[in-house]
Amino acid sequence: MRLLYDYFRSSSAYRVRIALNLKNLTYEKIPVHLLKDGGEQFTLKYKTLNPQALVPTYVEDSIHDKAFTQSLSIIELIEELHPEPALLPKCYAARAWVRSFAQAVACDIQPLNNLRVLKYLTEQFKINEEQKNTWYKHWIAEGFLALETMLNNHHADRGDFCHGNTPTIADVCLIPQVYNAIRYKCDLNAYPNIMKIYTHCESLPAFMEAFPKES
Repeated sequence: MRLLYDYFRSSSAYRVRIALNLKNLTYEKIPVHLLKDGGEQFTLKYKTLNPQALVPTYVEDSIHDKAFTQSLSIIELIEELHPEPALLPKCYAARAWVRSFAQAVACDIQPLNNLRVLKYLTEQFKINEEQKNTWYKHWIAEGFLALETMLNNHHADRGDFCHGNTPTIADVCLIPQVYNAIRYKCDLNAYPNIMKIYTHCESLPAFMEAFPKES
């Protein structure tokens, strides 16, 4: 049995859903609504599993009495437990590139625009909706410009996906971030490589089935 404590709009949880689908692994989603009743992630029961009060949290019964947090760590755990189909290339240099691309999204773009940061900006600094959207779009533009450049520089090894012709953790991280950028009406015309990969991935069952929808 595999359990994924999940919020449908969380890009971090979205990543793990994609990874599990690409591995053809069955799992049960346990919804943790980040807005309902002040945030279900703050309940004592959930914070016992995840002291950061964030999603996702992952449990797999082959590893007893352990709950795992942080999406990239969870994805690499899944990769180690279920190595096929691989989400990391065999070449060490390619693995490093894929990880750097994934971390550029997960460590540098997404944290600046996640729910708790936007909530803090609105509640503590009283910024309005227009200012919040300006903040969001600034960090998307800065981050996506870097990602687009990385893809351009990687053109010899790029295929249908960020690296080669099979999905890797780079794509697993990219697609949720593009989804969020579209939801916030960011102008993405300057990133043709990103959008080509996004369009291709969104046509594939593993990505389609992970698409955010409220339980």
